[in-house]
Amino acid sequence: QVQLVESGGGLVQPGGSLRLSCAASGFTLDDYDIAWFRQAPGKEREFVIAINWKGRRTYADSVQGRFTISRDNAKNTVYLQMNSLKPEDTAVYYCAVPWPSPDYWGQGTQVTVSS
Repeated sequence: QVQLVESGGGLVQPGGSLRLSCAASGFTLDDYDIAWFRQAPGKEREFVIAINWKGRRTYADSVQGRFTISRDNAKNTVYLQMNSLKPEDTAVYYCAVPWPSPDYWGQGTQVTVSS
């Protein structure tokens, strides 16, 4: 059974950092391309960042230079490091696989950027 579990969300001040985790089970993460998406209140879900099985990263323009994605195959976990956070980054963040057409989604973790 494929399962994705996100964690690490919370409240952070503008300019701060957070690291989200996505723990995968039921499949081997390094065989797939995996992505993070986010959904802000009243908005559609949008792509944030992805990493393919070779380690190549793809970024949304809005997070280029601030966010990065990494994977720890030994832990079957993907991380989203978010720096220089802005209020407009406030959203529920989801990991999903396989990218670019996900079949499986996690439950999401809330990130709120506010002073």
